[in-house]
Amino acid sequence: DVQLVESGGGSVQAGGSLTLSCQASGLTSSVNCLAWFRQVPGQEREGIASIGKDGKTTYADSVRGRFTISSDNAEDTPTLYLQMSCLKVDDTAMYYCAAGWGYCDLQADFQAWGQGTQVTV
Repeated sequence: DVQLVESGGGSVQAGGSLTLSCQASGLTSSVNCLAWFRQVPGQEREGIASIGKDGKTTYADSVRGRFTISSDNAEDTPTLYLQMSCLKVDDTAMYYCAAGWGYCDLQADFQAWGQGTQVTV
């Protein structure tokens, strides 16, 4: 089974930076996409960044230019990162990493999810 474990969340002042990590395990060659989502209580979950096996990245307008998604591409147990800078109060949310087997963008279906890590700005 695919397991995703996020870490790195915390409290940071507006304008500051934070890097989230997501340790993946149990991945198969079928996983084509890794992504970060975030959710505020009472609001819909928002896809903010994705990265495909080919290294192609996509970003939501709300984070483009401030956040960077990357992966160390370790076979079967990659670590996914989200470098966040120029953080705003509106970035406060629970952040989740996700893995998907289909096409890779923020509207795709993701079949595996982590438990989330809280970011408070």
